[in-house]
Amino acid sequence: MKISLGCDHAGFDLKEYLKKELSKDYEIVDCGTYSNESVDYPEYSFKAAEKVANNECELGITICGSGIGSSIAANKVKGIRAALCHSTDFARLSREHNNANVLVLPGRFIAPHYALEIVKIWLDTPYSNAERHNKRIKQIKDYEERG
Repeated sequence: MKISLGCDHAGFDLKEYLKKELSKDYEIVDCGTYSNESVDYPEYSFKAAEKVANNECELGITICGSGIGSSIAANKVKGIRAALCHSTDFARLSREHNNANVLVLPGRFIAPHYALEIVKIWLDTPYSNAERHNKRIKQIKDYEERG
């Protein structure tokens, strides 16, 4: 599986940690940033999300300080369902119920080992494909298509 990974300066250290750990089992596409130097999160959130939207990667992960800005930015990319997750329960539910295709993490508020646990749960959890969830995702897609 190919996963896009993007971050701003506040998420850089966590991105590097996750990239090292995840590259053992997955192909990682590093969308930047590439240092702790201050940058604007939308650029890197867009890049990582676009890789998923364009089917260059199956899933994506973005990281900024709080995760909030990155989540907002990634969700502006058509076809993206980005979920900001602070726990393994949120990660599991975002996949089971919402078929989230981008995971957003708060780089300043989560320990690297716990972030990796969240990522692993998120990657390993399949979408439930229940009718009620399909209906809701279709509503989101339909609204998105209206422009």
